[in-house]
Amino acid sequence: MNNGIVKFFDETKGFGFIKDSATSKEYFVHANGLKEKIKENDEVTFDLEEGRKGLNAVNVKKA
Repeated sequence: MNNGIVKFFDETKGFGFIKDSATSKEYFVHANGLKEKIKENDEVTFDLEEGRKGLNAVNVKKA
């Protein structure tokens, strides 16, 4: 389980990006990978899963 901050999330389009607190890497997150609603600047926990264009954040929920 990783920790991070929601850098950007567009509810209308259903995607955004999460910045990992430990590595400062940014990961794509799709609405399908959310366990609960998130918004920009929320602290979250997440898992990583290989997607079509690299690692995606999945099982995302507020920390």
